[in-house]
Amino acid sequence: MNKLFSLLIAVSLSALLFSCGDNTSTPPTTTEPGTTAAPIPNISLSVVKTYPHDTSSFTQGLVIYKGKLYEGTGGDADNPVSSKNSHLLQVNLQTGKAEKSVPLNDHDFGEGITVLNDTVYQLTWTERKVFVYTLPDLKKVKEFNFNTDGWGITNNGKELIVTDGSGNLYFYNPSTFQLLHTQSVTHNGELAYNLNELEYIDGFVYANVWQQPYILKIDPNNGLIVGKIDVSDIWQRINSRDPDEVPNGIAYDTETKKVYITGKKWPELYEVQLGQ
Repeated sequence: MNKLFSLLIAVSLSALLFSCGDNTSTPPTTTEPGTTAAPIPNISLSVVKTYPHDTSSFTQGLVIYKGKLYEGTGGDADNPVSSKNSHLLQVNLQTGKAEKSVPLNDHDFGEGITVLNDTVYQLTWTERKVFVYTLPDLKKVKEFNFNTDGWGITNNGKELIVTDGSGNLYFYNPSTFQLLHTQSVTHNGELAYNLNELEYIDGFVYANVWQQPYILKIDPNNGLIVGKIDVSDIWQRINSRDPDEVPNGIAYDTETKKVYITGKKWPELYEVQLGQ
């Protein structure tokens, strides 16, 4: 998301994660009176390798598919968050440079991307459109409308899984973009907030939490948060004072089993090792 939302939801930032401060605005917890809510288990993270990343890319989606890195970026004429508007990119991992680039029009703000069966799906934000492209040519072949804002998207090999900035995961039919079902994401009975960019890894959904230094590990079958990854050290390494340049972008290479993360307009992209 861009900074236009920051004022609208700043009052809920203290409730973004369940261990942070008083949270009177969230749904009531199911924890029994007199008991302490169990914390979200921490998952360790270590940087394996660092790659360059284009600082003009306002990263909204990150995917590795058949050895190729794809990135969806945000920005439009009404929300100029970087030096260029929204694009769908095929990026050279080693150099950080775009090898192919498909621009969106001036009034479509690009969001998350995913690839399923040689087909790229790219969300837009408040336009509530989904653009569909074929690989390897990145030719746009279809467009769907849907009923929520678009934030993040991934897939489980059969369904598209989408976020809209709430605490819900939405499951869609990839052929028709018909909503199949909705899954609330919770911990100790409390609803998650601001789920953003997504990646599906070995049966779990990993989600950036917008404006927070955390990636949540979610069981998509029941919506329970089973782990939390702290990316504070990497974010501090970027040393940006721009409130928009938040962690956003998770990619998993199913062939090599490598995980990559980055952020909006970050100068670096990281191969990381996750703990259990």
